[in-house]
Amino acid sequence: MTIEEPNQITESVRVERRDEVALLIVNNPPVNALSHHVRLGLLDGMAAAEASDATAIVLICDGRTFIAGADITEFSQAPRKPGIGPPQAAMENSTKPVIAAIHGTALGGGLEVALCAHYRVATASAQFGLPEVKLGLVPGAGGTQRLPRITGPQRALEMVTSGDPIGSAEALECGLIDEIVTGETLADLEAGALAFARRAVAEGLPLAKVRDRNERLEGFGEEGFAAFRASIARRTRGFEAPERNVQCIEAAVASGASGDFDEGMAFEQRQIGDLMGGSQANAQQYYFFAERAAQKVPDVPRDTPQVDIARVGILGAGTMGGGIAMNFANIGIPVTLVERDEASLERGLSVVRRNYERTAARGGISSDDVQTRMDLLAGSTDMGDFADCDLMIEAVFENMALKKDVFGQLDGICKPGAVLATNTSALDVNEIASATSRPEAVIGMHFFSPANVMRMLEVVRGDATSHTAIATAMSIGKRIGKTPVLCGVCYGFIGNRMLFMRGIEAEKMLLEGATPAQIDKVVFDFGFPMGPFAMSDLAGLDVGWNEATSSSSTVREVLCESGRRGQKNGRGYYTYDPDTRASTPDPEVEQMIRDFASERGAVLREVSDQEILERCLYPMVNEGAKILDEGIALRGSDVDVTWINGYGWPMYTGGPMYWADEVGLGEVLGRIRHYSDTLGGDHWTPSPLLEHLASEGGSLARHQS
Repeated sequence: MTIEEPNQITESVRVERRDEVALLIVNNPPVNALSHHVRLGLLDGMAAAEASDATAIVLICDGRTFIAGADITEFSQAPRKPGIGPPQAAMENSTKPVIAAIHGTALGGGLEVALCAHYRVATASAQFGLPEVKLGLVPGAGGTQRLPRITGPQRALEMVTSGDPIGSAEALECGLIDEIVTGETLADLEAGALAFARRAVAEGLPLAKVRDRNERLEGFGEEGFAAFRASIARRTRGFEAPERNVQCIEAAVASGASGDFDEGMAFEQRQIGDLMGGSQANAQQYYFFAERAAQKVPDVPRDTPQVDIARVGILGAGTMGGGIAMNFANIGIPVTLVERDEASLERGLSVVRRNYERTAARGGISSDDVQTRMDLLAGSTDMGDFADCDLMIEAVFENMALKKDVFGQLDGICKPGAVLATNTSALDVNEIASATSRPEAVIGMHFFSPANVMRMLEVVRGDATSHTAIATAMSIGKRIGKTPVLCGVCYGFIGNRMLFMRGIEAEKMLLEGATPAQIDKVVFDFGFPMGPFAMSDLAGLDVGWNEATSSSSTVREVLCESGRRGQKNGRGYYTYDPDTRASTPDPEVEQMIRDFASERGAVLREVSDQEILERCLYPMVNEGAKILDEGIALRGSDVDVTWINGYGWPMYTGGPMYWADEVGLGEVLGRIRHYSDTLGGDHWTPSPLLEHLASEGGSLARHQS
């Protein structure tokens, strides 16, 4: 095989020859994003290959991935020509077969470029997707118009509204790619692509343009779109971009029927024009960078040694412990689960198995996967079995004396170098660490419930926690699919400390005349998945309640004393349908609240929805500012990442700190001062940081401690 001297087109694109085939090679580390010089290189590189005596052209990328998407840093800059359209047209209109050779990920603009090749081949591990919806956008280079023409509208709808990628096997099955090559190296990919290109020439395969393939659009009409909208309504509530993506697929179907591809393209361009720069797109793009920033710990070097996690130990096989264990089994890490007795252990393992079986029934994993993952879970009633664990996670009750006793025992059992983590949701990690002779190994890893589902992980550094323990916890958190955020020690850390403030005001407003349903509706309408009282019913009103010491001192105690436990027994703040779990406001509960308020001399009044919103959200913003001022959180954006992933704060508002910036810190501070004067309470005392930023025109979201 001859390799002619490379022709460097731009700093990131070159053309090479493999005998009669031209290779158009992109090299724009780290992810081969479609920066201006890449777009220019693709356009000029296609022209050079087209003008040569090559019989076919293969588009391939150096490094660890195919083109992984647009250069998001250019979103805020003035457009530079060429855009992506001219290189796409050059590929589609080539007189020679163009084959896209894909490894790693072909996402967003990368997939849109690949869809303009005549054929696509990929490694078995490659992934394909249009994730623009996660940035509050629609694909801007024909993705919504070409994708349904090759996969059919149903699959395209699923991809563009979720933004989630699909793998090579699924891509081959739906027609998105034409062949999976043998092997995973770049050399394997190149060899497979060259073989395909030569076969295309030898067999005279047609120069197929995806834009001209309308047959898969036929037969998908209004009923199909209506059914799909209904299926995603709950998941996409409040977001603008998913519906715009659906409308773009509708436009593709319409343009297929009319035979006017450009009509659908024009519609897509109008949608991206409407969304780009809008409040939701700006918030979602802010979050995109915020999540990545959360992985960086300024004082912990990137090359900090980490503990190699070959086995994890978990103390407690209840709801939290079992859910935590699933995260590690899911990625092939064996787990030792220890409970106090065989009955509790068997009960916990049975719940884990049922969880896996439900996932398999929905098609999420195979039946073989269920057993493979269960085989990774070793149950025991002997804490001594933790001796060979590299990471130990305690998941017992929220009781300081119990946790200190546990860590004292673990200190004598766990091997040197093991990381000792507590799943506490609020308690002092320093005090827990004091029960050991190695406080540098102790760290908080606060998983959110249900731990096998929720993405949030608060990593809590104690005063003595080592860099190795921090780096290990952050890294393993990411490996198991979580979004780890580092924070310091205080009661409730970032998330629960702010949640407590909302709870205080929600409870007070009940005694002033607001009903649970009214408060919950305001919070739900803002964008949360549920309000505070619905959330309490879901968690269980009796969590942390002790019948022996209950004294009717709060509404929750009164409800528990009357036998109301929440969803678990169908009666809490609401009543619940035993089959559907649908909630209904309970007049009896509302009367109990009025009686409770009257006994305490409260005067009931009408509480407006606006007041409810302010009193639920503004004390959280104020507490978030205090958390930043104290250095508990590293960045304002870390607070937002915590609340979006841990509590369902609507992503399209950016999170509590970003939202407060958008409302205006002066306006927020003014209302906090108003409530401080009229209601009192330490949680209404304005944060000094908030006062400073409001006076200086600063930003909570972009503040760094």
